[in-house]
Amino acid sequence: MSDRLAVFFDACVFDHDTGQGFFEARASPYLPIVEAHPENDLRARNMYGVLQHGPIAEVLDWHQAEMAERVDLERFHSASYIDELESMADNESCRISATTVFGPGSYDICRMATGLAIAAASHVYTGKAAVAYALLRPPGHHAQPEMADGYCFFNNIGVAIEHLRAQGLKSAAVIDWDVHHGNGTQEGFYQDPDILTASLHMNHGAWGATHPQSGDIDEAGKGAGLGKNINLPMPYGSGDTAYLRVFDEIIVPMVREHRPEVLFIANGQDANQFDPNGRQLLSMGGFYKLGKRARVLADECCDGKMVLVQEGGYAISYAAYCLHASLEGAIYREPSLPDPLVYMREDTDALDEFLRRLKQRYAMALKC
Repeated sequence: MSDRLAVFFDACVFDHDTGQGFFEARASPYLPIVEAHPENDLRARNMYGVLQHGPIAEVLDWHQAEMAERVDLERFHSASYIDELESMADNESCRISATTVFGPGSYDICRMATGLAIAAASHVYTGKAAVAYALLRPPGHHAQPEMADGYCFFNNIGVAIEHLRAQGLKSAAVIDWDVHHGNGTQEGFYQDPDILTASLHMNHGAWGATHPQSGDIDEAGKGAGLGKNINLPMPYGSGDTAYLRVFDEIIVPMVREHRPEVLFIANGQDANQFDPNGRQLLSMGGFYKLGKRARVLADECCDGKMVLVQEGGYAISYAAYCLHASLEGAIYREPSLPDPLVYMREDTDALDEFLRRLKQRYAMALKC
């Protein structure tokens, strides 16, 4: 039997203008056609559209939210960092990093995005719904306490967790299946024994001063938080089976042991098989199964309390379909949209060996 799903959304998130360029970088002088930045409003409009008009529409309850207050932001981010972003609120469009664009109006839109995550988390934590989803942009999982990067400015999940902790929450877990390492969430909770963070991502490594974390398995937490951060760098082209086995064999036991009060999902779809930003091969079916597995885990460990927050997903049409699939899984609804583009490569014989070595390396990281 499927549940209803609480969806938190505000149309102002469409107004964050990331402009154009050579993919996510500045425009090339050699090309006559200039692309939109991949983190654009069209991707979110399609996500909104498939939820409004697709098969799942009948079980959605739509909600609004208030912008995140300064006190909420300061629970995760430093005051000086917030001051820096606020000071740019009325400036012309600028790049905070090589790929991360901040434009006029973006400051308040970022506050709204974080406010949507807070509202979704509060809705679940107070028992108003079992599962909630925040449809927002810009994403947040690369935003560190004192640094923006990877299209992210405020760490939406991080701020939402800290908001709940101010209300009495003792423990939470974050499962991040966005195709990129959730380095900002890792950084914010790296020494915290009460917040478990798990990131499945393609093995891209660090990408400079604004993303110094490697995302490798030896980044396992520090001090009291040792063992509470797990990175799962997946080989390029891993596909559904590899992701699902890593989820079942590594993430599920860790979450069971941690026993969170609320399970958060960094629900990016850029691991899909047609995404310009990723090199993995997940299908709609894979995202459906991830969503369903996450819900089963939430039911087992935290009375079904689960909050999904939008992260990446840049194939403008296919990411929206993958989102729909993940949410259907999360509310135990049977799949209802056929996959229009499915292509699945055969899993290699190396998968068993990869999983064995991954578990071995994580055990060694905890001994260091």
